[in-house]
Amino acid sequence: MHAMKAYLPPLARLLMSSLFIWDGILQLRDPSGTAKYFASVHVPIPDVAVWISIVIHLLAGLGILAGFKIRWAAAALVVFCLGTGFGVHLAAGDVNNMIHFYKNLVMAGGFLYVMTYGAGAMSIDGVDEA
Repeated sequence: MHAMKAYLPPLARLLMSSLFIWDGILQLRDPSGTAKYFASVHVPIPDVAVWISIVIHLLAGLGILAGFKIRWAAAALVVFCLGTGFGVHLAAGDVNNMIHFYKNLVMAGGFLYVMTYGAGAMSIDGVDEA
């Protein structure tokens, strides 16, 4: 049981952060395409929003992965997931968007756990806790 407590949090952080890091990289590679998508889903000021999105995806994603300032990173991603879920993916009658809506709710719930329990011992934050 002790080994699980040591190795599962870093695995969980890898799994939770991978979507955000990957999406941040994709957005960074094509910010104008991302801004066009944002405009199509009625995100305000899409040319600015894309850069805010890139920063949140990359910094918070990397923070979760490394376990650095993880409660702040998780809090940012809770707000981001809820904002994206309710602001973009809550389209009545659109099954695909509803899947994304619930995915965002589930991720927000996971990040609430991270905020509550922290990064674990195998993390930058965990060095201070050990």
